[in-house]
Amino acid sequence: MAEIGKDIVKAKALLEAGELVGLPTETVYGLAANAFNPEAVAKIFEAKNRPSFDPLIVHTDSIEKVKTFVKYIPLDLEVLLNQFSPGPITVLLPKEAIISDLVTSGLERVAVRIPNHPLSLALLKSLDFPLAAPSANPFGYISPTSAQHVENQLGERIQYILDGGECQVGLESTIIGFENDKLTVYRKGGLSIESIQEVVGRVNLKEHSSSNPAAPGMLKSHYAPKKKVIFKSDFVEDINLNKVGYLGFCETMPSIPEKNQFILSPKKDLNEAAQNLFKGLRFLDQLDIETVLIELVPEEGLGTAINDRLKRAAAK
Repeated sequence: MAEIGKDIVKAKALLEAGELVGLPTETVYGLAANAFNPEAVAKIFEAKNRPSFDPLIVHTDSIEKVKTFVKYIPLDLEVLLNQFSPGPITVLLPKEAIISDLVTSGLERVAVRIPNHPLSLALLKSLDFPLAAPSANPFGYISPTSAQHVENQLGERIQYILDGGECQVGLESTIIGFENDKLTVYRKGGLSIESIQEVVGRVNLKEHSSSNPAAPGMLKSHYAPKKKVIFKSDFVEDINLNKVGYLGFCETMPSIPEKNQFILSPKKDLNEAAQNLFKGLRFLDQLDIETVLIELVPEEGLGTAINDRLKRAAAK
């Protein structure tokens, strides 16, 4: 059972000793290790049961520090970092050798971001190394948005979880880089595509990859409950409705017991819906039901990232 607390000094000592720590961010909680220490990074893959072909995101607290472990930052990506960091944006940059191939799954680029959370920024500022930190959940399962979620899932495998409260964004970061000299979004996330395009113009969107992804979080089936997940549009009411749960955007579904429903945002706020997404999936997955019925949200702003996660949760 992991200890949960706010002791940055303790978290720092564990990370310096090559151990894992649960890390709060504005997006989701991460499972952090010294990104310069391959043995520590290997513990992340082991704890999460994560395949080695799925690369990790490296976290630090300033663009100046980013420049110490990448070869260069293309102008448009530096503009985006300056505009939206700290925040839910990750950029793909050519790595220096100090970042091991284990972190990047053998790729030449490393995914980097500066999280917008006071505890994580204070911890990162105190360290002489960046942190590799994918989401702190067993591979493929629902991402954690509280310290207790991390303890419930990985508490037997780590010693300490830094408690930063509930995540304010609730969706993983948006990942962007260059492909064929064009700005490309590899993963939709907590920063909307519209916000990015207001700063750098039109960007391309990369589809998911079933193996050997070019960036973290690109696998088609991911962020999934253990229960069967189907879309509302595919639902046929010829089964036991008491064994069905419902994840809706703003309204309940009359045919399903109210105790088996989770509404993302009664006031139709996509930011609130994003913050509640993983909490809702986790709530339904813990009920005595067999099927989780999901409703897509409006395909605008953060809605595109929410729908991305819902589609991957339902992917076979």
